Amino acid sequence: MNEITAFNPTGAAAGTEVQSPDTMPHSIEAEQQLLGAILTNNDVYDRIASIIGAHHFYEPVHQRIYEIAAARIAKNNLASPVTLKAFMEDDEGLKELGGPAYLARLAGAAVSAFAVRDYAQMIYDLAVRRDLIALGRDISAKAAKVDVANEPREQIIEAEQRLYKMAEQGQAESGFQSFLRAVTDAVNVANAAYQRDGGLAGVSTGLVDLDKKLGGLHKSDLLILAGRPSMGKTSLATNIAFNVAKAYKRGTLHDGTEGAVNGGVVGFYSLEMSAEQLAARVLSEAAEVPSEQIRRGDMTEAEFRRFVEAAKELEACPLFIDDTPALPIAQLAARARRLKRTHGLDLLIVDYLQLVRGTGKGDSRVNEIAEISMGLKAIAKELDIPVMALSQLSRQVESRDDKRPQLSDLRESGSIEQDADVVMFVFREEYYVEREKPSDDKLDEMAAWQERMERLHGRAEVIIGKQRHGPIGSVDLSFEGRFTRFGNLVKPWQQGAGEEF
Repeated sequence: MNEITAFNPTGAAAGTEVQSPDTMPHSIEAEQQLLGAILTNNDVYDRIASIIGAHHFYEPVHQRIYEIAAARIAKNNLASPVTLKAFMEDDEGLKELGGPAYLARLAGAAVSAFAVRDYAQMIYDLAVRRDLIALGRDISAKAAKVDVANEPREQIIEAEQRLYKMAEQGQAESGFQSFLRAVTDAVNVANAAYQRDGGLAGVSTGLVDLDKKLGGLHKSDLLILAGRPSMGKTSLATNIAFNVAKAYKRGTLHDGTEGAVNGGVVGFYSLEMSAEQLAARVLSEAAEVPSEQIRRGDMTEAEFRRFVEAAKELEACPLFIDDTPALPIAQLAARARRLKRTHGLDLLIVDYLQLVRGTGKGDSRVNEIAEISMGLKAIAKELDIPVMALSQLSRQVESRDDKRPQLSDLRESGSIEQDADVVMFVFREEYYVEREKPSDDKLDEMAAWQERMERLHGRAEVIIGKQRHGPIGSVDLSFEGRFTRFGNLVKPWQQGAGEEF
């Protein structure tokens, strides 16, 4: 460990070097200088309050001095050696350092307030180093203790999570925030939506009518996209992922940081299909070549050229696919954190929820699904991104005359419905009507069936069954099965404008 300067309040041998391995990194001199500057000039506090808090000081007495000074300044009262003396006369730690006279010495020894931000940054950095050492020791102690319940893999994930939190927030845990800060954040979100011509507070899905209903995909939201097999859940999720990644544009955000000003970086957990199959779907949509022709390599020269050009365009798309099967929820979270740290992350899609594994501690499948849905909501809040999870529906839909899905149709629905901010169902009536085709000799029935099929052909419905921030209802979309592509449906008054807008 580096040599660390010892604290000597009496002023003798102020530069004493301590070689003890138990001494944590700290700088008492920097803490003294900072506190002295604050006690001399209270205006200094506003310049460093956003950098450090009382818990960043190494010396406990310094923590208490800073805490009392900060509380007084916040109330527009004077914080000086004289005013603090009344609050700290009985402080045992201060008595050991020479009593109230120590406060006067702090103020008297303070150098110019010019360097306070540097001192504050130094104190903060040393506090983070101490947190890292403490975390390292904790990891070491846990690893040394061989316990059946404490798997090494779980320890790695836990350590990674704590490290991520420290990197993002500068501390192991974040506490309450003032309502003022929360209101400011809400105003910034509304302002961002207003800047987009009063459009979206969240990330655009690229589907106009769906965006209008949802206001985009909001940060820290868990969205459930559910449907029976063959309804097009994966296709819709893939379309949204492609639209978001394609629109990605980096720039300076309202808080001055760098990030996505349009579109975003997308992480796609494909637990059912391989990465190659998913890429073929995206290419099918982009190149307008049916996916089964891509699989067989059965393409005309023009189609193949379109396919290659689409592939070139998509090379730069920030769409990352993880096709590891049966991924545990804790590992899914750890990989999402790593992706955000390395490439950024603005939208996470999980296809599909029932294929994610829990910790195995749940005594039933319902409890395991509850653990997974809570875990996905926690990822959304922790990484401050929208998380879209696909979900299967129970078979009871098939036994009803009206096949439109409802919230109660969600498999193990209680927890999913509870944790989700938005629940959407993909429904294609055409799929069911197609299977009701009458025999050729029933001409009247056949004519009615054909008319119904024409009306439903190429149409899909996204039913919003729950939305915390807005209305429920349904959105009509176009669906091209050949390219597994959902699009904006043309309204009757837009017929002259072409097929899609």
